[in-house]
Amino acid sequence: MYSDRKIQRTGLVCIVFLGLAVLSCSTPRKYAGTRERPSLSLPDDRQDAADDAESHLPVAVDSSDTGDGPVIMNAIRDDETGEMTATDVIAASKVVARFRNIAERFGKISITFDVTVPEGLISSEYQLQLSPIIEKADGNSVLEPVLITGNRYRKRQLRGYERYRAFMESIITDSTAFIRMELLETFLERHFPETSAMKNDSSAVPEPLAENLFGVSQKAALEHYTKQMMKKRNAMKIQNRDVMFKKYVRAPFAGNVRLDTVMKSGEGSLVYRYSHSMEPSPGLRKLTVSLNSCVFKEGEQVASLPEPEKLTFYISSLSTLADDTPRYIFKIVERIVTDRTAAILDFRKGSRELDTLSENNSAELKRIRKCFDDVFSRQHLILDSVIVTASCSPEGLWSYNRRLAYGRSETVKSYILHCFPEDWDRSLIRTESIPENWDYLSRLVKNDTVISEPARNLILSAAAREDKDAAERELSYLPEYRYLREKIYPRLRTVNFSFHLHRPDMQKDTIHTTVLDTVYMNGLAALKNLEYRKAVALLGPYRDYNAALAMASSGYDGQALSILSGLDTENARTDYLKALLLSRAGDMESAYDCYSRCIGKDPSMKHRANLDPEMSRFTDKLF
Repeated sequence: MYSDRKIQRTGLVCIVFLGLAVLSCSTPRKYAGTRERPSLSLPDDRQDAADDAESHLPVAVDSSDTGDGPVIMNAIRDDETGEMTATDVIAASKVVARFRNIAERFGKISITFDVTVPEGLISSEYQLQLSPIIEKADGNSVLEPVLITGNRYRKRQLRGYERYRAFMESIITDSTAFIRMELLETFLERHFPETSAMKNDSSAVPEPLAENLFGVSQKAALEHYTKQMMKKRNAMKIQNRDVMFKKYVRAPFAGNVRLDTVMKSGEGSLVYRYSHSMEPSPGLRKLTVSLNSCVFKEGEQVASLPEPEKLTFYISSLSTLADDTPRYIFKIVERIVTDRTAAILDFRKGSRELDTLSENNSAELKRIRKCFDDVFSRQHLILDSVIVTASCSPEGLWSYNRRLAYGRSETVKSYILHCFPEDWDRSLIRTESIPENWDYLSRLVKNDTVISEPARNLILSAAAREDKDAAERELSYLPEYRYLREKIYPRLRTVNFSFHLHRPDMQKDTIHTTVLDTVYMNGLAALKNLEYRKAVALLGPYRDYNAALAMASSGYDGQALSILSGLDTENARTDYLKALLLSRAGDMESAYDCYSRCIGKDPSMKHRANLDPEMSRFTDKLF
């Protein structure tokens, strides 16, 4: 009988213990099955919001209730300085709408929303972490969290930091604390009086001598009088600093937070107005704000709260006012097309053969092959001929250079023939040569800043002489001749390629046509993708409506107004943009006149004005 009762009590204890264990690992009772959750709402910016919107007040706790220590309470991060600063209790109003139109200006968009935490979710034992998330087509961004820390939770945080601080203070930093100094000094006085004398004046003995005096025996003495166990324990403390921090500080203070406020249970709900500015990505038209809410106890997440309804922000940009009309430019198209390129190839000295060890040749020949591939790939053009022309510098006899230049042209031709498709006529490639490239030498010398004026005149006159051998000998006496040979002459040893093609679908030698202005259209695409710096650079020279729009989107209001004033034609869009710029400048009367003309031409622009803060005053008839 007694044994049966004992077994029953033992079983009951096990059941209770198991139940407590399960309870400790599950969601806290306060949050289990709760229907309450944080909410997101849009603030009402109207002046009469207090009359038709629900009002909420966050409740702050006096710092005296939280004990001593670095309590972060009602602190927000300043967007400019990045510092946590105190904030006052504010009243906030919210509206029921789940979306709002916001204006992008000067490459920035700013969103504002309220995060509301019901009183029933606030507990002194826990910390709520509310992390807003911006959802975009190109990826999500998690914003700085809002922390609502319970009073007891914060006290445990501070207690953990105090314990860790006590641990750190127990670490010995003075190495002499491990040595029994009195016993060591007595030992030195008896057995090493010279070393003991250095105690008060170590400068009298050079450092190497002092080391020799100290000797191995004295080092052994130092080890003997050192408290080894105490030293090892201290070393272990230093090694385990991170481990002890995790042990004592179970819930460290968060680093980058927007708000960290301490609250007690039963002190009301809290509303925090969250503002965030960002640069929109190209083509961004909409973003969604959601909220991830977690419950923490002693630094560990113990629960997740239901996600509130999301907010949607539709982004209106001035770029949507862009004129999409294609722009064309007048162009003269030639039936005969000529393309040229040049290569600086290294040949063996005095030889027609290419230098196979030259790294420059590999890169140049690869580039030439790419040029030929590009020519052969042009379906709208037919290749008539390719002329390869090699030239030499004035060094050596003119007759020798003539044979050398011809031979080098033939060498390059042999290489180029391997680039031709098999079904192409090899006779299309021809060779020419320039024995000594005096014309190019003259052009280089005219623009050179190193060669003196007398030497420049002499070189130019020598280039005009018929006897080129005598002209080159004359140059060899110049003080700058070494500079010519090392810097100028190598540039004369070039191989030029001339590609002669024609358009098979043309009968006339020239036709006049219009083609799409790709520069302008690229600028228009940049404007619509909110790449304003690029749009201003590309559209600015055109000084048309889109150029003015790009200027206005970048904040160059004066230049945009100047462009609009110089336009010959006016339409609803130009009037609207001019009204917006005048409104920015504070000229409300002129702005209203332009806006009235705009509505008269296109009544639908009145709906557009609701999207722009500069124009909303006119739609609300506040002017």
